[in-house]
Amino acid sequence: MIKDCLNRAEVYYNISNNLKYGFEWIKNNDLKNMADGRYEISDKIYANLQTYMTKDNAPYEAHRDYIDIQYMIKGEELSGVTDYTNCSTKEEYNKEKDIEFLNCNKPENFYKIHEGEFFVFFPHDAHKPALKIQDNKKVKKVIVKVHV
Repeated sequence: MIKDCLNRAEVYYNISNNLKYGFEWIKNNDLKNMADGRYEISDKIYANLQTYMTKDNAPYEAHRDYIDIQYMIKGEELSGVTDYTNCSTKEEYNKEKDIEFLNCNKPENFYKIHEGEFFVFFPHDAHKPALKIQDNKKVKKVIVKVHV
């Protein structure tokens, strides 16, 4: 997992060209004024722009084929993060949606994400995003899915 500010994203460009293109897409679009929905960036990268209310709780999830860049456009939330090996399957892996829902079996870490910050979740990072910090609040976030 990586947590950082968008103005330092270049530090991570050397991980993969797809990750670099995902960050550049975030930087080069007026996300605050874009409509929610799916945006195709390339044949290996797409973005889901979402506005929603933060939650009291959520299941852990993990992906096998894609890395998540979760960038907070407006608002703030909490995300739980743990290594995939600390989890057991709650719902079997769905290859079409590239998602597996998990139960966490060991203590996890929680991190706040604020406007202008991002998380990068790799396939070994089980995560439960979209949690409230204190009260349920409306947020706007983009999740750029980058093929591994």
